[in-house]
Amino acid sequence: MFDERSPIYRQIADQIKDDVLRGALGADEQVMSTNQYAAYFRINPATAAKAFQQLVDENVIYKRRGVGMFVSAGAQERLRRQRRERFFAEVLEPMAAEARTLGIPVADIVARISALIPGDGR
Repeated sequence: MFDERSPIYRQIADQIKDDVLRGALGADEQVMSTNQYAAYFRINPATAAKAFQQLVDENVIYKRRGVGMFVSAGAQERLRRQRRERFFAEVLEPMAAEARTLGIPVADIVARISALIPGDGR
């Protein structure tokens, strides 16, 4: 599950964010505890705790003392908004600049994207 490209705690946080974005984890749904996560993936509990703390700091999850960690209300929409902003900045804007350089008409780009994303793209 883990690769060498980024720290394990960041990969854990990203996986949980992806689960929230996909709807696999909904608002107020309990998340595995840090100890459960550490045991399941055979990692140091401190590494899992660091990931969970990052998610708490980002308001993706919250802690109920003595009960566990839960997905924050509105987390899915906040993550979706952040991911969309990052998509435009890191993917679309550089693509548009390259298209301008290559002289690709906007209509050609729209047609290609429309072919790749059938329907309205949702």
